[in-house]
Amino acid sequence: TLPEIKYFKKYIYFISANFDAYLALYKKSTEEPEEFWADVAQEFYWKKPPSGPMLQYNFDVNKGNIYIKFMEGAKTNICYNILDRNVHERNLGEKVAYYWEGNSPDHHQNITYNQLLRNVCRCANALKLLGVKKGDRVAIYLPMIPELVYTMLACARIGAVHSIVFAGFSSESLCERIMDAQCNILVTADGVYRGDKLINLKKIASEALERCKERYVPVCCSLLSEEPLTNTDASNKLQVGQTVKFRQHAVYTAHTVCTKQCASIHSFISVQGVLHTVTGYMLYTSLTFKYVFDYHHDDVYWCTADIGWITGHSYITYGPLANGATSVLFEGVPVYPHVGRLWEIIEKYGVSKFYTAPTAIRLLMKYGREPLQRYDLSSLCVLGTVGEPINPEAWLWYYDVVGQQRCPVIDTFWQTETGGHVLTPLPAATPLKPGSATCPFFGVQPAILNEHGEELEGEAEGYLVFRKPWPGIMRGVYGNQERFESTYFRKFPGFYVTGDGCRRDQDGYYWITGRIDDMLNVSGHLLSTAEVEAALTEHPSVAEAAVVSQPHAVKGECLYCFVRGHDHIKHGQKMQSASIPHLLTWVFHSVREKIGPIATPDFIQNAPGLPKTRSGKIMRRVLRQIARNEKDLGDLSTLADPKVVEVLFSQRCEAAA
Repeated sequence: TLPEIKYFKKYIYFISANFDAYLALYKKSTEEPEEFWADVAQEFYWKKPPSGPMLQYNFDVNKGNIYIKFMEGAKTNICYNILDRNVHERNLGEKVAYYWEGNSPDHHQNITYNQLLRNVCRCANALKLLGVKKGDRVAIYLPMIPELVYTMLACARIGAVHSIVFAGFSSESLCERIMDAQCNILVTADGVYRGDKLINLKKIASEALERCKERYVPVCCSLLSEEPLTNTDASNKLQVGQTVKFRQHAVYTAHTVCTKQCASIHSFISVQGVLHTVTGYMLYTSLTFKYVFDYHHDDVYWCTADIGWITGHSYITYGPLANGATSVLFEGVPVYPHVGRLWEIIEKYGVSKFYTAPTAIRLLMKYGREPLQRYDLSSLCVLGTVGEPINPEAWLWYYDVVGQQRCPVIDTFWQTETGGHVLTPLPAATPLKPGSATCPFFGVQPAILNEHGEELEGEAEGYLVFRKPWPGIMRGVYGNQERFESTYFRKFPGFYVTGDGCRRDQDGYYWITGRIDDMLNVSGHLLSTAEVEAALTEHPSVAEAAVVSQPHAVKGECLYCFVRGHDHIKHGQKMQSASIPHLLTWVFHSVREKIGPIATPDFIQNAPGLPKTRSGKIMRRVLRQIARNEKDLGDLSTLADPKVVEVLFSQRCEAAA
């Protein structure tokens, strides 16, 4: 039964007595963490139980090295827990693990848990044939195809550490990731279509290997190439420093049983060398998936992220599989070959839990309601957002139009470093406020500090930090303890520093205000770019906005805003001569009312587009340099469309020159 829905000052509340149950369970997770996590651990297989306390840590650099230890001494295998047990103990072998939907609607495949286990074993045996063993680092540079899941789980099965690189990264970025993790195997594909664009992955991979030659030479394994296996010695081991290719046939003729699962400590290395471990990560992603998405056995779940990012690791692979879930694995892009592609897939598979980014929501908003009305979205019951704070306008559109005012919107805050959700509502339990990540997940203890490291109580705004670790938190930066400590613990000894600003309201709800380096200090006042951007996007002519700082002789910093109009508003002279003055007047009054006079923008530049990574995140570093007319932009290899930078430079506000 759906809970009662009430509107109050644009806040949507799903009234439910379950919030008291959440509070009780949260209290136990913080006051009795040993017992709480021991109960969760009972759901998994352990080859060896822990030999010490459940959780040990030091967050204070003044007391010695920073460390986090969870279930120290325990041994298990994450692949065995999420595949073998589902097949052999839970009788889920014939259940669909993934509905794979290709870039083209004509390409699709159903993969059961039996098939998934067999293909993972094949891949594991093929990797072992190439000499991969426990502790080796394996770089994976693959698109969103089933082989990506097979390869990462094959690594987990044999105890190798996988480092997955988003298949949109350049050769330079791929080289850096290989070097950072000191990988000795690279798994890639010949190429992939993203929309109607062909990306030559093998060429990019070869260029990356050339860049690595001077210091370190990995092995390149192309799962989809046509050449036979070569370059091995008499013992069938890889010769150091050589490149091999093995065709798909070599993988799928490997044995379908891989009985030896190595117990491993490290699970994977993610972006920037962030290191996660098996035991804590497995428990945390499983529990967050179960509660945050209110998972039930007959659900069809879809996370639109790429596995190359932490969201894909936690909430496409490990979390859903640990719960025996059925998921959609999507290779394509939201608007190819038509703007209703996402809604078409939801209808096709009866998706009940849908998890996507605010960037995608805002992209689809501009096409209006009409594309959605062609499809049956009645299967949806929970909507989620991830990746950045969602502005209330997009939140309400998501709730009203996509969820048809019956699906709670779960706004999750977390990071690569946290491993899983740390601030999040729970469906039909947490009263919702559009734009707020609401409350902490079990075992997570947030705090807000000012610039001097003083903890702020009640309503407050400042630095978001955490007092204690939880099982899914990172264990370090691979090979760089100094960077680990200086980045996350040195600024405020005794706390894990997220790098994000945060506001806590009178109800104790948390609102992420953006990265601290995206905060603006105007006349001594710390302002959030997210708040100003939300005010800008409320104007009917603005589709998207990004705000950065511009040096100011009097204020220290002032606000320089980039705004992109809706498609029906032409860029250039018409936008600048008609819309911008009206927008300035409107923003002057709107921002003064919502934030205060100090937040009034000094510059508003019309932008045909914003510099974004291929995952959709705005690169504010580039925008700051454009605002300041600094032409040395550094590495732009992660930009989806580098040409937009030239256009923005050519259209800079003259007064800012």
